[in-house]
Amino acid sequence: MTTPVSSLFDLNDRTAVVTGSSSGIGQAIAGFLAQAGAHVVLVARREDRLDALVDSIRRDGGEAIALTGDLGEVENISDIAARCQEAFGAVHILVNAAGVNLRQPAEDVTPQSWNQTIQLNLSTPFFFAQALVPEMKAAGYGRIINIASLQSVRAFPDGIAYGASKGGVCQLTRAMAEAWSSDGITCNAIAPGFFPTELTAPVFDDNKRRRWAADQTAIGRNGELKDLAGISVFLASPASDYITGQTIFVDGGFTAR
Repeated sequence: MTTPVSSLFDLNDRTAVVTGSSSGIGQAIAGFLAQAGAHVVLVARREDRLDALVDSIRRDGGEAIALTGDLGEVENISDIAARCQEAFGAVHILVNAAGVNLRQPAEDVTPQSWNQTIQLNLSTPFFFAQALVPEMKAAGYGRIINIASLQSVRAFPDGIAYGASKGGVCQLTRAMAEAWSSDGITCNAIAPGFFPTELTAPVFDDNKRRRWAADQTAIGRNGELKDLAGISVFLASPASDYITGQTIFVDGGFTAR
């Protein structure tokens, strides 16, 4: 008897950790994974927002727990990862959605701001995954989902540090796949176009810039957070078993033009 297609997207009995889940893309993906049946561990700094998301997920019949922590400091990562593993048991899915974009002209970038950007956007995803991989190997199932960007492949004004970090995310994703996929752990990245989040508020608060971004797409509109639901569940589920090392652009065709 063949396996029902719907079961390929079932995340019941899986535990997912989503960093940066207090807002924006991380918050949305956490909700989508919970709807697909995953137990979700929410990790971010803002406790009040995490608690509100936990309440929302539970009202919808899902299960989630909030863990506060600052992933911008590398020495915190191993402790936060250990706490995540205690929440619901073995972690099967990691979504690295925490990030920062300081939007500085190249002339204004300092060693401190450069290191802050590279640490949270590039170093933290690697070291957080490294801490969780042993349990994924033991379970024979792992899904690592990184968040790339249009700036992984395009240069935007005031984005030199952010673009460098997000370009690195694409290569990190390939290297993670090479290192760990033979142990049943796939690693892929989602590269969103323009979506309404705190990071993109300067664009969406400006009618001219918002319209410009929409006009660059093939579809003719900017993204809505619900547009990330399918790809997020797909990459976290058995449906994507044979896909690894890929960066998938969810951008309405922005990069196709």
